[in-house]
Amino acid sequence: MDGQPAAGQNRDNQRLNKNLARLLPALDWATDYNRGIFGGDLLAAVIVTIMLIPQSLAYALLAGLPAEMGLYASILPLVVYALFGTSRTLSVGPVAVVSLMTATAVGKVAEIGTIDYATAAIAMAMMSGLILLAMGILRFGFLANLLSHPVVSGFITASGIIIALSQMRHILGIAAHGDTLPELVSSLAGNLSDINVVTLGTGLAALAFLFWGRSGLKPLLLRLGMSADTASIVARAGPVLVILATTAVSYLADYSARGVGLVGKVPQGLPSLSVPSFDLALWSDMAVSALLISIIGFVESVSVGKTLAAKRRQRINPNQELVALGAANVASAVSTGFPVTGGFSRSIVNFDAGAQTPAASIMAAVGIGLAALLLTPVLFFLPKATLAATIIVAVTSLLDLQVIKRAWNYSISDFIAVVTTIAATLLLGVELGVLGGVLASVLLHLHKTTRPHIAVVGAIAGTEHFRNVRRHNVITQNNILSLRVDESLYFANASYLEDYIYHFISDHEELEHVILQCTAVNEIDMSALETLEAINHRLHEQGLKLHLSEVKGPVMDALEKSDFLHHLSGKIFLSHHQAVKSLKRDEIEPYII
Repeated sequence: MDGQPAAGQNRDNQRLNKNLARLLPALDWATDYNRGIFGGDLLAAVIVTIMLIPQSLAYALLAGLPAEMGLYASILPLVVYALFGTSRTLSVGPVAVVSLMTATAVGKVAEIGTIDYATAAIAMAMMSGLILLAMGILRFGFLANLLSHPVVSGFITASGIIIALSQMRHILGIAAHGDTLPELVSSLAGNLSDINVVTLGTGLAALAFLFWGRSGLKPLLLRLGMSADTASIVARAGPVLVILATTAVSYLADYSARGVGLVGKVPQGLPSLSVPSFDLALWSDMAVSALLISIIGFVESVSVGKTLAAKRRQRINPNQELVALGAANVASAVSTGFPVTGGFSRSIVNFDAGAQTPAASIMAAVGIGLAALLLTPVLFFLPKATLAATIIVAVTSLLDLQVIKRAWNYSISDFIAVVTTIAATLLLGVELGVLGGVLASVLLHLHKTTRPHIAVVGAIAGTEHFRNVRRHNVITQNNILSLRVDESLYFANASYLEDYIYHFISDHEELEHVILQCTAVNEIDMSALETLEAINHRLHEQGLKLHLSEVKGPVMDALEKSDFLHHLSGKIFLSHHQAVKSLKRDEIEPYII
């Protein structure tokens, strides 16, 4: 008896610990942390920090914000996600697409380079964080499945093109603007006469080295006798090497006197914690943009997280990921950062470098904090062309133009969705682009389901299997029309089935029975039910009987709540084989299921 309360207490403690681990996943991995795991995490943190410093600066530039805000957005958000996220290797921070969307949204309410612009970007991070948190609490993780891969791929590809083109003004050293392909091309072309030769030379040199460094630097280092691990780290540090080299050249050659755009003064120190602006007018103006940024960032992050987790037979929780990304964005806002999400390239590097737990991200945050404390004075002479080159090289990995060909070969619906998304993004901007892609996908899905695939089926000789008469050599009965409906029946497609049946029976006077094989029918709504009642009534008037076969349990439950079964002229059969076997005879034997 004394053991029962103790056993109950243990179960309560286990349940409590499980609930706490669900709310704070860090408790799960922290309990088994050891020195061996620490070594792998530390190495990954060093590599990610080296990679994240130039990326943070570059994506702040892409978002139209001061360089230091990129560093600020890469400190506290990493720590917060490590505590609340379910992915062991996802690396959170500024990313290209979200930075572009932030620039587009904030540029509508404030002038770039002003305090109001930075204030709006910080408020955007807070809005995005609160939206994601609300979606997580409401368990909206299923939203990751609503954006099809072709749409997301097309959107990211088109955004990558716009991002690369938008950075050409820094490579050329000219003034240009625009959020769409026509605007950018027109603006760049109109200012080509103002090209700064020194800036162009710096940008092209940085581009050349970064592109070569992707594939050529590591083999060179190996040939020089460097170990494979060290060569990998140095190769991934290519952007840092370019930043150091061009900053040194900028200082020695006095780039500021030659009209080259420089990063300028970057405040030294860690970000100060503050409350973002809660101006209702500002929030109202940016609400739709914040929602789009939240959804796109979540989908991108979850896609990366799922891919990496699968490689180690782990899993992530989409609902908890919403909470974690929401908390990370709130953390970014209170530390004067801008919207963040899980980054593809950083996460892959983090994974490949051997990170075992989110502790690697916490260590990387410490590294970024040290950079903000110690290295910012050096950044004054950093050419913006170098950061632009870093962005251009990074986004080339996002481009997937082959998705157009794959979609064309596989599905015309997916092809239309991809092309619509790419065209809308390039011609109308990133926000209308993603909306256009989603709208195209929804409309195409509705169009497809309004004309469901309906097959006349017959029996394969010697079996109880029924297949499409157009695809297989089957046996059919002259007095029976066997139809398989490959879609749930609802208000938009019920009339299509009705017209199909009426058209068929008008050409076959010998018919006595119509059997609907319902293997693919998962639901019948009220409109479709009324249509079935009309079909049953009309067939009965013409001396035909309507039968159903292989009706699924939930569908049958719904039908039993109506009076349809009482008025059904025919019967409901457990299997299609039994239905045909009974109905092909002159006298139908009663069949009870």
